[in-house]
Amino acid sequence: MSHEVLDNIIAMAEDLRARADEAESLGRLPDDMAKGIRHAGTMRMLARKEYGGFEAHPRDFAQVVMKTGSIYGSAGWVSGIVGVHPWQLAFADPKVQEEVLGSDSDTWQASPYMPGGVAVPVEGGYVLSGRWQFSSGTDHCDWIFLGAMVGDKNGIPIMPPQSLHVIMPRADYSIIEDSWDVVGLRGTGSKDIVVTEQFIPDYRVMDGGKVIDGTAAEEYGVTETLYKMPWSTMFPLGITSATIGIAEGVLAAGVAYQRERVGATGTAIKDDPYTLHALGEAAAEIDASRQQVLTNVDRMWDRIEAGETITFEQRAEGRRNQTRAAWRAVRAADEIFDRSGGNALRMDNPLQRFWRDAHAGLHHAIHVSSIPYHSSALSSLGADPQGTLRIMI
Repeated sequence: MSHEVLDNIIAMAEDLRARADEAESLGRLPDDMAKGIRHAGTMRMLARKEYGGFEAHPRDFAQVVMKTGSIYGSAGWVSGIVGVHPWQLAFADPKVQEEVLGSDSDTWQASPYMPGGVAVPVEGGYVLSGRWQFSSGTDHCDWIFLGAMVGDKNGIPIMPPQSLHVIMPRADYSIIEDSWDVVGLRGTGSKDIVVTEQFIPDYRVMDGGKVIDGTAAEEYGVTETLYKMPWSTMFPLGITSATIGIAEGVLAAGVAYQRERVGATGTAIKDDPYTLHALGEAAAEIDASRQQVLTNVDRMWDRIEAGETITFEQRAEGRRNQTRAAWRAVRAADEIFDRSGGNALRMDNPLQRFWRDAHAGLHHAIHVSSIPYHSSALSSLGADPQGTLRIMI
């Protein structure tokens, strides 16, 4: 089925390109574009077979997201972020799995995981309030994962902090319609979410720390390799794959644009050794980024298949590699764009949109390099990073 999903996305390519301007204007994916992606099967790739999912190898998921991003960046971004949520849902309470996917295996789930709210414990669950930014694809989602901190009776986060991942139906939160006006990834509709004193039953709440360190999946008793994969490999995978796919879009659009172009000096680009060198080097860097992300996934998968327990050092190494791959790809995209002349800036040139989207993708928190680099280096020296050095690892 994974190859069929990829074929479905490729078959949609012309329509995705043709509708990109409409999505940019709307500030979200058009309804029929989202419907096409839904029918392609991307969002079911990581879902349980029990609920119509494919339980695909995450490498296959990453390649579908990359291809989608290389065609239209915002479509790839939404596919990568929304598409990874069924993976986490697979080791949530069975009752909430049934609520979300029991009647419709194509039900989309949004996020974000940033701790934008405070959950106050009450009998049978929590009362949640807060505001969250960057809920990509949220207009097309009927459920959401939201990050929150446990609070005291006054709504003040307790110390030391305790993070939660809360799962909520669309009726229990509000989307702020005018909250997504940005320079890149305009079509993702990554709007703000507001929750006001909403009761959340216990079975719809996951311990955030246990999700990230793998304890949640272990306690759920999963046996499939897919659901034993680290959160710090899987959640960033959709985001980084989309960003690399967008960089591949920069490359493809740049090559197409340069094919018949004559530079400012009157020299055809085909005869300009400096530009050709830059294009060749950038293409190699983008491909290296792609291969590093895919190899990263394969390495984790193979360790789990072999019965190994993934260590914090290995998780930090994976995040280091994933983050570096994104930065390498976008920096290579800059080399392409910077040598494309003034007409690359025109809004009717798709090259500028890919370039804007690539940089927007690099601004996601998962691509901040400081903690993964620091933690990976420290771990390699035999230390055990603590506190903030374990965030999202």
